[in-house]
Amino acid sequence: MKCLTDKKYRNALLFVLLICLDYVTAQRGRGRGRGRAKTRILGLPITGKYRDPESDQYYNNHNGAKIIMASHFDYEYILGHKIAFLCVAKGNPRPHITWYKDGAEIFTHMYSHVHEWYIGSDRVKSKIEIDPATQMDAGVYDCTADNMYAIDRRSFKTDFAIVFD
Repeated sequence: MKCLTDKKYRNALLFVLLICLDYVTAQRGRGRGRGRAKTRILGLPITGKYRDPESDQYYNNHNGAKIIMASHFDYEYILGHKIAFLCVAKGNPRPHITWYKDGAEIFTHMYSHVHEWYIGSDRVKSKIEIDPATQMDAGVYDCTADNMYAIDRRSFKTDFAIVFD
């Protein structure tokens, strides 16, 4: 067991305590119907505005690609069964959806199929199915929607489960 005088241990403990304190502070005041607590979203300035108008226009463009529905983040599958992920995006012009596994683009082959449906003039629905699933299919899958105004991405983590009869 580490001694409390160890500097790394103290710093790690202090970091954990600060995160807990920040979480408690962010939760305070919710549920009373008086509005949401103001918490900072990583990557966005505290003011909610960007330094230059070009950045603000790019990141807040209402025509930009936006994923509006996606599968759950953490998925555990059974070997030999089907894996399926869903992604629905909107934008004007209609976004293009690309699937990635562990950073490499996925293409249709004998055991994986990508299906796409156009919904109206500004939406697209995409589904990837892998059947049968093997150990090699475990990893991080990404759904990326992009058009000329913006890019949006969702990630899905998968791992397999072994079932004994």
